[in-house]
Amino acid sequence: MKLLVGLGNPGAKYARNRHNIGFMALDEIASDHGFSPWKAKFQAQMCEGTLGGVKVLLLKPQTFMNLSGQSVGEAMRFYKLTSQDVTVLHDELDLAPGKCRVKQGGGHAGHNGLRSLHSHIGADYGRVRLGVGHPGHKDAVAGYVLRDFPKADEAWLDDLLRGISDGAVALAAGDGGKFMNAVSLRVAPPRSSTGSKPPTKTKSAPPQASGKPVKQQPVGKDPAEPAAKPPSPEPDTRSAMEKLVDKFK
Repeated sequence: MKLLVGLGNPGAKYARNRHNIGFMALDEIASDHGFSPWKAKFQAQMCEGTLGGVKVLLLKPQTFMNLSGQSVGEAMRFYKLTSQDVTVLHDELDLAPGKCRVKQGGGHAGHNGLRSLHSHIGADYGRVRLGVGHPGHKDAVAGYVLRDFPKADEAWLDDLLRGISDGAVALAAGDGGKFMNAVSLRVAPPRSSTGSKPPTKTKSAPPQASGKPVKQQPVGKDPAEPAAKPPSPEPDTRSAMEKLVDKFK
């Protein structure tokens, strides 16, 4: 059994916040892969289903971000799971918007949700880091992540969420490379190419005038050059007597 955890804050007020991209990703997976309806359990919203034959639980903690570890720890103990069975999907300030990276273990980098997970289940869980960009200054971070995605971000956000759902089977199987390929095909699809060359231009037949074929110019001949005149005969320099003699030859 695998436990996929999305991080976010509960309630309609936060639903479209950058901080809630983990919730959004799980909603996409549940919808696309026929998971059970969401129900309240373990201080969270939970649903279950299968991905590629692997039983998977989707968990959205409702404890608010900085207490996420309480809910995840409770679910792990109930199902006797280890941190190796857990993968957490969360917003990542250090990645450009639309970027996605998979990581196993590591620090929390100041993320309050991950900090709580560290304190309850350790640091060995897997992560899917979902880039939302950085506001540019650390003092602006709180306001930035708690604001909704702007309309300008909707296109890449939709592609990213669809890519995560496309790769969910690989993610459940622990194949990070295949998962990343599925995401990339959505967010950066290869350019289509038929491989065909442009049509070759064919020379048209010479124009016709008054129903008569136009006389073809010799190869290499400039059609604008006037035709050469025939050579003039050389002057006859013979004497009258020589001319008379030639007549009787």
